[in-house]
Amino acid sequence: MADNKMVIALAGNPNSGKTTIFNNMTGARQHVGNYPGVTVEKKEGWAKHRGFEITVIDLPGTYGLSAYSPDELVARNVIIDEKPDLLVNVVDASNLERNLYLTTQLKELGVPMVLVLNMADMAERNKIAINYKLLSQLLGMPVVRAVGIKNEGTAAILDAVVNRYTGEENPPERLVRYRKEIEDEIIRLQAIVGIGQENSLKLGEAAAASSSNNISYPLRWTIIKLLENDRELTEKIASYPESRALLEQVEQSQQRIRNLHGDDLEMNLVEDRYAFIRGVYREACQVSIVNRLSITEKIDKVLLNRVLGIPLFLGMMWLLFQLTFTLGAPLMDWIDIGVSALGTWVSSQMAEGLLRSLVVDGIIGGVGGVIVFLPNIILLFMGIAFLESTGYMSRAAFVMDEIMHKAGLHGKSFVPMLIGFGCTVPALMASRTLENPRDRLVTMLVTPLMSCGARLPVYTLLI
Repeated sequence: MADNKMVIALAGNPNSGKTTIFNNMTGARQHVGNYPGVTVEKKEGWAKHRGFEITVIDLPGTYGLSAYSPDELVARNVIIDEKPDLLVNVVDASNLERNLYLTTQLKELGVPMVLVLNMADMAERNKIAINYKLLSQLLGMPVVRAVGIKNEGTAAILDAVVNRYTGEENPPERLVRYRKEIEDEIIRLQAIVGIGQENSLKLGEAAAASSSNNISYPLRWTIIKLLENDRELTEKIASYPESRALLEQVEQSQQRIRNLHGDDLEMNLVEDRYAFIRGVYREACQVSIVNRLSITEKIDKVLLNRVLGIPLFLGMMWLLFQLTFTLGAPLMDWIDIGVSALGTWVSSQMAEGLLRSLVVDGIIGGVGGVIVFLPNIILLFMGIAFLESTGYMSRAAFVMDEIMHKAGLHGKSFVPMLIGFGCTVPALMASRTLENPRDRLVTMLVTPLMSCGARLPVYTLLI
């Protein structure tokens, strides 16, 4: 790659403001599509800064890199296979301790990183004082303050990206260290692979150098994922005969750790990551007000209440549909009057015959019978978008989880089913947010049973 060109990838939790940062960096210079083979949105943009041409990839929002959902798998495969020059990890500064879990996993991929603390104004409003310089030292990466919604910090992010790429800013690397027994097994597995490979696991080198079947993975990350029993990665590595000794040693290492701790190895790794995060957070952040509930937490106590949660949810849905049909009724009448007037005018301008019947009764009457429901669909989606932006939809999924499980569905399934009252196509697309393939399939099969506005004329004709 030319010295004045670089590729960076934006990674972060859902609702961390990552896409807002992406829009601020790239402006209108964006391209949106889908990743090959999956219905996961792919966004690419371009920026220019200090003479550098920067290609920006907006990765799907994800809480981890464990490949439990298509979004997680796509995010990590882009980082591993496309090998961006730099990662920009966008985190919610007001929920820093929770957001740093993804940061610890991204660090293990061995790609240079810049940490962006977005929504810094909210953290400051909540009396959270962050020592950015100390946080940078503890994590081993540049840390930038930003408020994406106000376009604050965009230039500082691009400066940090360029400085990191050119080596002007290169903090000492700080790895997440696990408990001694796990670190001993990681060292043992590294010895099996061999260290003389630039810290990467390379398989398929017996094939031609240009073969697309060759793989090269970050060594430490690969070993940790194998210890975690990451199915997708294990199956891929097992397809190479030269990996047999490594996989046998992984099984032995897993058994040794189980004998010592007697519980799930993956949970041990999770606990150690959170222990590292807690240490970093306590060192670099000071919270002035302790044991004081925020407004969000006070609202959550009501919305997620065992007794009030479901009645409030039903009331909210009733209000949503009531507003949709009440506000939509006048608009539907106007469209109906307009379509009728257009049909009457066209009818008066054309001679009687089959062509007039086709245009007036077929095209104008047929299309008009469908678009008359457009106001309801638009208002419903606007209402759902508003509830989503306030964070109520994720809370409603939690409230509905138990009831949906009784019907063999996941709590999140109610979101696609609700969207199905507006239109089934985006409802089916929304089902990709479900992690489990079985839950996705069942939700997709049930969602078409929801009655969208466009079906009402069909029901009327059948009746």
